[in-house]
Amino acid sequence: MEICLKYNEAMNKINRRKFISNTAVTGVGLMLGAKVSANTQSSENFRMLGKLKVSPQGLGGLPVAGFYGGGLRVQSEVNNLYRLAFDNGVSFFDTAEVYASFENEKQVGEAIAPFRKKIVLATKFGFDIDAESRQNRGLNSRPEHIRKALEGSLKRLKTDYIDLYYQHRVDPSVPIEDVAGLMKDFIKEGKILHWGLSEPGLKTIRRAHLVQPITAIQNEYSLWTRDPEKDVLAICEELGIGFVPWCPLGYGFFGGGINEVAKFVQGDFRGILPRLTRENLAQNLKLYQYVKDWGVKKQATTAQISLAWLQAQKPSIVPIPGTSKTNHLIENIKANQITFTKQELNDFNAGLDLIEIKGPRNAKMIMDGMGVESAVKI
Repeated sequence: MEICLKYNEAMNKINRRKFISNTAVTGVGLMLGAKVSANTQSSENFRMLGKLKVSPQGLGGLPVAGFYGGGLRVQSEVNNLYRLAFDNGVSFFDTAEVYASFENEKQVGEAIAPFRKKIVLATKFGFDIDAESRQNRGLNSRPEHIRKALEGSLKRLKTDYIDLYYQHRVDPSVPIEDVAGLMKDFIKEGKILHWGLSEPGLKTIRRAHLVQPITAIQNEYSLWTRDPEKDVLAICEELGIGFVPWCPLGYGFFGGGINEVAKFVQGDFRGILPRLTRENLAQNLKLYQYVKDWGVKKQATTAQISLAWLQAQKPSIVPIPGTSKTNHLIENIKANQITFTKQELNDFNAGLDLIEIKGPRNAKMIMDGMGVESAVKI
């Protein structure tokens, strides 16, 4: 299967998007742009990542940075998207210095400027990106480099503090105690308020938490990537750490626009995903159909079922789906209103366990950076 060129435009007119226009979540209209929740802090529209209060769902920045093709989105469109998210109750926004080599932080910084003090802003460090060429030279979590990275992020994000600052990937050459100690210093200086880790090794989580309590772990977690259920979620619950699933819609797989004839624009990362190859996709679409069937039962789209399922696992789980389209944004936000009874969740999971997923969960170059343990502190 050729998954390297261009989406079949007809696919964007059916499945989840068509379903949106024909159905409604109980008590909520589906008029695009209509507010689906007030921007308040009632117990119904926030969750806790450790001691950090955030909206039940965040907004990831990768799509507007062109990760799925199409290049950087026009800033005015980004501004409108983020304003719509904020107006509809989203108060948690996620980016990283490595996203489009600094450019996404600039996009997000301008977009959130009008309401910066009212939201929780997360970004990430951990890579050595050349300021001139924008080349990613690999991992670098040496304290002197992190300090420079933080100053750069603050400038690009047009802010004087970061609410949640993640180590994007563990640097195996730097003891995590050194990183955690620097985070403690940043918190004392008021430059960050909380910190976290993304895709760390299990021992690294415990070692880091002893030096400076971790607020959140951000790992890949979705209906077809359930690895965190084996161990990380239990550690987070034990230590009082929140959990933020990235790619909660499986790189858009659970959005409904991918089938046997789907094609992606040049540069779309999904073109190299093992689970979307010809030999694997047919089997994996059985999972999509299963979720779609549940969507019919719950009067929801596959994307909404996917997000609501994640939120139903634990109250400390906050997915951060990304999008560059306003209709997708509104659709995703409505997942906050979908609930599973205990019996429904048991039934859903029982059926889920029977479906085989074919192919590694991600490209090798991504997986090589997951679950890494840091150097031992001497």
